[in-house]
Amino acid sequence: MDFLRPASWEEALAAKAEHPTAVPIAGGTDVMVEINFDHRRPEYLLDLNRIVELREWEVGEETVQLGASVPYTQIMEELRTELPGLALASHTVASPQIRNRGGVGGNLGTASPAGDAHPALLAAGCEVEVESVRGSRLIPIDDFYTGVKRNALAPDELIKSVHIKKADGPQQYSKVGTRNAMVIAVCAFGIALHPETRTVRTGIGSAAPTPIRAKAAEEFLNAALEEGGFWDSKKIITPSIAKQFAELASGAANPIDDVRGTASYRRHAVGIMARRTLGWTWETYRGKGRSTEGVA
Repeated sequence: MDFLRPASWEEALAAKAEHPTAVPIAGGTDVMVEINFDHRRPEYLLDLNRIVELREWEVGEETVQLGASVPYTQIMEELRTELPGLALASHTVASPQIRNRGGVGGNLGTASPAGDAHPALLAAGCEVEVESVRGSRLIPIDDFYTGVKRNALAPDELIKSVHIKKADGPQQYSKVGTRNAMVIAVCAFGIALHPETRTVRTGIGSAAPTPIRAKAAEEFLNAALEEGGFWDSKKIITPSIAKQFAELASGAANPIDDVRGTASYRRHAVGIMARRTLGWTWETYRGKGRSTEGVA
C-alpha cells in the first residue's frame, strides 16, 4: 500500500487523477477501521491532512460553505446557530477523540447509510462541492447517494466542501443506538422546518440501502400545515396530523435485519422519532419548546 501525501489541493487533485483508485484519508475514522479489519486493502492512500482549505468554513448570507475536513467538534462549537441539525448529529458521533478527527466529508465519501451526518444534511438541504483536474461541480444531496456505500463521485473527483442552507427555523436530530456512545446507529432521523418556504424536510439514516428523505411524509405535512394555517397561527399540531406524518415516515423506510436491530424495529423506531422530533421542532417554532441547543 503506497501513501500519497500532497501538500496542496492542486497536488491532491493531480494525484487523484493519476491514481483514480486512491482512497482519500483525512480523519481516517472510517477508512482505518475498514483497513484494520481487512475489509479494504487499497493500492494507494491519499492523505489530505495537509490541505488547509478542507478545514475551513465560510458563513454566507444564505449558506454555510463547510470544508470537507472540518471536525465535528468545531461544527458543534462554532456552527450551532447556523447548522443546528448537523450540530446535534455531531454530538452523537462516537467519542470526543473521533469527533476531533472526523468530518462530514468522510461520511459523504464512505456513503454508509448509517453515517450520522446524512439525515441532518438531507433535512437541511445542501449541495456537495466536488472537484477534479477537469473542474468542479455541485451535486445536490438528493442525488449524491447512488447505492449501498456508493456515491455520485467520478473516480478522479474529491469532495472539497458542502454548501448547506443556513437554518431559517428549528431543526432536530434523533438517533437510536445500542448504547449512548461509540455506537453505529440502529436508525436515525433528522427534521428541519423551513418557515421561509413553508416546507419541512426530513432525513432517515440506517433504515434503507442509502440515506433517504421521507418524501411522502413531507408532502403530507407541508399540505396539512398550509391548509390548516399552522405557519401563521403557530397553533399546536393536531395528534392526527402527527400520527399520519409518523406513519408515512415509517413507511418510507426500507430496512434490513442485522445484528443491531430488526427491520420491523427500525420501521417502528423511525415513526417514533419522526413524531417526537416534529413535536420538538414545532414547539420551538411556536416559541414554547425546547431549544435546538440541546441534544435530541
